[in-house]
Amino acid sequence: MSFDVVGTLIDFETAIIDGLSDIASKAGIEVDGEEVLVAYREARLLPGAVRCPDDLGRCYSVMAARFGLPDTAELQDSMIEAVAEAKPFPDSVEALRRLAGKYKLVAMTNARRWGFDRYEKKLGSPFWASFTCDETGTEKPDPRFFHHMLDFVASDGGAIGDVIHTAQSQYHDIGISRSLGMTNVWIERRFDRSGFGGTFVPEQLTRPDYHYRSMRELAQAVENAF
Repeated sequence: MSFDVVGTLIDFETAIIDGLSDIASKAGIEVDGEEVLVAYREARLLPGAVRCPDDLGRCYSVMAARFGLPDTAELQDSMIEAVAEAKPFPDSVEALRRLAGKYKLVAMTNARRWGFDRYEKKLGSPFWASFTCDETGTEKPDPRFFHHMLDFVASDGGAIGDVIHTAQSQYHDIGISRSLGMTNVWIERRFDRSGFGGTFVPEQLTRPDYHYRSMRELAQAVENAF
């Protein structure tokens, strides 16, 4: 079972909101959390973007100008650190532990290896294998990222039909995994909120093979099936 990490297992949206809100509070400025996420998403789409979490420094400069916040190298670094220290969703660690009893777990993240190493520790180090943008040289939804993982699975005697890909992002994961012929699971973390938050907006929604609102629901469904 392969997993997107940031957004599916790690709550990066809360980390971005809290990080920027803390800076704004000290500057005497009030910001809306959903507006912060939209500003972040738009900043990520601008030219000059680099890999995450490193790109949060550049993104902060863009967001600071939008919200009238001070912009210094120190504050840029604080946003990088805030996202690098993002916490797991409350159900992630236990759900991964339960799923690891049934599947080999594979992490697939657009984060850099140094950021993923921090996330993995918080998640209880449950992964059999992991792939970051540093190893693949690209980011999802680039099919090459998925083929990099699938080639590794093939070297272990597995095939694409043996893999279930699990993710929150329709843009980065669900659409491309469908086009590649993979079985997929959509964890709709924002089921109770409108919009796409800090995640890029897909051209269209892809109907997944399985659809849950949390990792807890997925783990329970797997146990029921077994």
